[in-house]
Amino acid sequence: MHQPSTGNRILSGVQPTGNLHLGNYLGAIRNWVKLQDNYECLYMLADLHAITVPQEPDALRRATRETAAAYIACGVNPEKSAIFPQSAVAAHAELAWILSCHTPLGWLNRMTQFKEKAGKHREEAVLGLYSYPVLMAADVIVYKATHVPVGEDQKQHLELCRDIAGAFNRAYKTEFFPLPEPLILGEATRVMSLRDGTRKMSKSDESDYSRINLTDDADAIAKKFKKATSDSFPTIGENLENRPEALNLLTIYASLKGISRQAALAECGGMNFSVFKQALTDVAVAHLAPITAKMRELLASPDYLDQVLAKGVAKAQGIAGQTMREVKNLVGFLQ
Repeated sequence: MHQPSTGNRILSGVQPTGNLHLGNYLGAIRNWVKLQDNYECLYMLADLHAITVPQEPDALRRATRETAAAYIACGVNPEKSAIFPQSAVAAHAELAWILSCHTPLGWLNRMTQFKEKAGKHREEAVLGLYSYPVLMAADVIVYKATHVPVGEDQKQHLELCRDIAGAFNRAYKTEFFPLPEPLILGEATRVMSLRDGTRKMSKSDESDYSRINLTDDADAIAKKFKKATSDSFPTIGENLENRPEALNLLTIYASLKGISRQAALAECGGMNFSVFKQALTDVAVAHLAPITAKMRELLASPDYLDQVLAKGVAKAQGIAGQTMREVKNLVGFLQ
């Protein structure tokens, strides 16, 4: 496997729960592709995180392969980067327990995502939903990752990861774990819902019209952008700071074309919504159609995907296993 010479290591991943969408691509996966030449990259399929909410086992297996296919179709190169299911590397869960013994409850109580996801049913929420930021910290530091590409909404979890790594280091009077740095890349770090420009695009949204899935064909993409929420302004360019839906669509257009938002505004500022939505559809279809086609091709070759994942697991286990041997020695476990 290709090894960049920088000595820096990336760890990232998304949950394999189906319906990977444009937000996953523009906010995360596309950026991973750019990092492969300058970092040693490990990209997990975060299936341990996925089961914080109920999953149907066969559906989870299918979605895990589909997510692996999406990574590759989007440009993650298995010859350069390790792609692997998180659950196949036991060190993630093993280190999470050790770190949980060094993480004050007060730190977890400050995590806003638990409050949002548990909502009014906090007493019925499972422990995994509460403690998964500790698992997220273990995911990163079990590989001694130096950098983590994150969206704005994940910065709090990375700060906690740094705090937990620091707490472990202080407990054992060591500098064993590096404190990972965030990498926030590109203008489209947060792609918003096509139905509500104030909410993040999400695969858990009940409305399929809220997102562009990476498996959508040209007709579906056209229909979703046509139905995307707009507003009473006649053109796309005026008063954008007070128009979240218009700003979101312009951001998507700019990001797909690889230009700045200002350049996109110069191109499209005078267009009325119907004309702009057609231009956006054309750009999206041209960009996403090859990805969708490649995903279909890969999913028709499950043996190849399994080979890629086995290779990724072997690499991940090699790194994580060495970390765990040293961690157990520091903690005082017999080996």
